[in-house]
Amino acid sequence: MEKKLRYRLITGKDDANFCKRISELLDEGYKLHGSPSCTFNGQDVIVAQAVTYDNNGNSEIK
Repeated sequence: MEKKLRYRLITGKDDANFCKRISELLDEGYKLHGSPSCTFNGQDVIVAQAVTYDNNGNSEIK
């Protein structure tokens, strides 16, 4: 079985795809960690959101 990472930093353009990625991780049991961050690269707004997963000591994907 694949091991779930306890911490991930998700980044990307501020669009529906980014929101979908975060929503899917929340559905998998990840929790938001801290506030989102954003910047502008001259063309697009780029966002970042940290997520954490508490697997209670179990490193296997359920």
